[in-house]
Amino acid sequence: MVQDLQGVTRKILLVDDEPSLQKMLTHALEREGFQIQVAGDGEAALEAFKSYEPHLIVLDIMLPKLDGTEVIRRIRAQSEVPVIMLTAKDDEIDRVVGLELGADDYVTKPFAVRELVARVRAIMRRAAVPAGQRPDELTYDRLRINLPSRRVSVDGTEVDLTYTEFELLVTLASSPGRVFSRSALLRRVWGDEFRDERTVDVHIRHLREKIERDPRNPEFIHTARGVGYVFR
Repeated sequence: MVQDLQGVTRKILLVDDEPSLQKMLTHALEREGFQIQVAGDGEAALEAFKSYEPHLIVLDIMLPKLDGTEVIRRIRAQSEVPVIMLTAKDDEIDRVVGLELGADDYVTKPFAVRELVARVRAIMRRAAVPAGQRPDELTYDRLRINLPSRRVSVDGTEVDLTYTEFELLVTLASSPGRVFSRSALLRRVWGDEFRDERTVDVHIRHLREKIERDPRNPEFIHTARGVGYVFR
C-alpha cells in the first residue's frame, strides 16, 4: 500500500457510474498500492466523502442524482482535498466549470488507464514531499505562506486555497523573480505539460482573487507577457 510520511495508507474515492470503468480503474489503482472506495452517483459520492475521508477524489462529471460539478461545489465548501475530473472529450465547458469550482486536474474520456494513474501519482507525490526539502515559511510583505501547515494569510487574515492553488503559489513564491512558462508550471505543479495551458490561467486567476488587493493590478503574481508568470 502507498503510505504518507506518517505511515497512513493513501485513500482514493472513485466516483463513476460505469461498472466496467469502475472495475478497471479500481484494479489499476489498487495495483499501484492505493486503497479505493467506489461511488456510483453524486449523492453516494458525498456520503462516501464524509465517511471515507479520502486523500484524493477521481470524479466523473456526468453522474446520476447529482452531477459532478455540484459534487465539487459541495466538497469545496468544506475541504481542499485534491479532485481529478473525468470529462467527455468535447466537453470543454465542463472542464472549465470544474476548474473554476476548484478541481485540481482533469482527464478526458476516452483515456489510457496509465494516464490517470500518472496524474494520481503526481498529486500524491507532491503531497508527500518531505518537509525538510522546503523552508517552513515564505513571507513577502503582506503575504505569509506556512508550508508545514499549508496555511496562507494576507494582512494577518487566513486565505483558503485549494490543494493545487497552494502548490502553484509555493512554486512561484519559492523563486521570486524567475519567469515560469505555462508549460513549466504544468510540469512542476501538475506533473506533465501535455494539457491545455488555460488550466494554469484559471488557477492563477483564482489565486489573484484570493491574495491580491486588486487582481487586475497584482503586486505578487505578475504576467510575463507571451511567456507565463513571475512572482515579484
